Amino acid sequence: MASITFKNVSKVYPGDVKAVTDLNLEIKDKEFVILVGPSGCGKSTTLRMIAGLEEITQGELYIGDRLVNDVHPKDRDIAMVFQNYALYPHMTVYKNMAFGLQLRKVPKDEIKRRVTEVAKILDIEHLLDRKPKALSGGQRQRVALGRAMVRNPQVFLLDEPLSNLDAKLRTAMRSELIKLHKRLETTFVYVTHDQIEAMTMGDRIVVMNDGFMQQVDTPQNLYNYPANLFVAGFIGAPQMNFLDAIVKVEGGETIVDFSGNYQFTLTGEKAHKLKPYAGKVVVAGIRPENIKIPEAGELSDYKTKALVEITELMGSEIYVYLDCYGEKLICRTPSDTIVTPDSRIEIAFDINKMHFFDKETEKAICH
Repeated sequence: MASITFKNVSKVYPGDVKAVTDLNLEIKDKEFVILVGPSGCGKSTTLRMIAGLEEITQGELYIGDRLVNDVHPKDRDIAMVFQNYALYPHMTVYKNMAFGLQLRKVPKDEIKRRVTEVAKILDIEHLLDRKPKALSGGQRQRVALGRAMVRNPQVFLLDEPLSNLDAKLRTAMRSELIKLHKRLETTFVYVTHDQIEAMTMGDRIVVMNDGFMQQVDTPQNLYNYPANLFVAGFIGAPQMNFLDAIVKVEGGETIVDFSGNYQFTLTGEKAHKLKPYAGKVVVAGIRPENIKIPEAGELSDYKTKALVEITELMGSEIYVYLDCYGEKLICRTPSDTIVTPDSRIEIAFDINKMHFFDKETEKAICH
């Protein structure tokens, strides 16, 4: 079993710098889990604690059923792939991949078999006699993966392994890593600050900020049901639009009023959950794709006016930057939509896709 369990784990650096605080997380055997968040959120520290490269200040860390707080990195049966690949420049690809096995006194025939087999899987057989300086970024990345794979570890740890590659190669390598995970049937823990990588690769995503785990769930659930304002704003590109709204209850109806400029009457679960907030300000969140530019004559109860500031053509769609009574909004619409900068247009909100958050606690009220 290569499950990984954090029980109340914290990491504090000298000077009382809290990198990770009270982390409780279970990563299942053979799962592909992504740790994501902005720089300094604690994701790489978390990965390095699994590897044994950082000591745990408080709490317990288990790999399988074994408590590994005091277990040396080489005895944890993990392999790590770093952002800068960490290849030995004076060694050939073959020797880079074989070196860890040689240190473990694995027989030469077995080393050759494993290196050849892994090189074939990664399509780097023709590179075995080259040195790292003669390789492209993508080839070096494959060698770094190969060096980890030959050890047959229980757990793969990957620390921003694609960040040095160009956009096209990153896309290709993402799909290669997903295939590799399925083929190896090993636990993968992957750190990135790139939420597109996180959304496309992970079985589950752990969103971190300021050393705290904000939410852990499937990519789809994170997108549709963010637990708080941070997750809602971090997951999704362009990011979610946020608007302050006053909740009013009039004649049994629940109404959200946007600074007195326009208001919507809510129904169903949203109306029920927002009733206790009568007279209070809440934060309404709506994703750019859920703001529509209706065609002439198209009916909607949730319309208002906005000024088009600029537009960005993104191929199959246009990002429309709007000023809605002083609030800045982004709308994402098909590229055949006719919209002109400096024009005043009508926009419609998909109220069923609107999220509401408590302004004080920043926690989700309803989706």
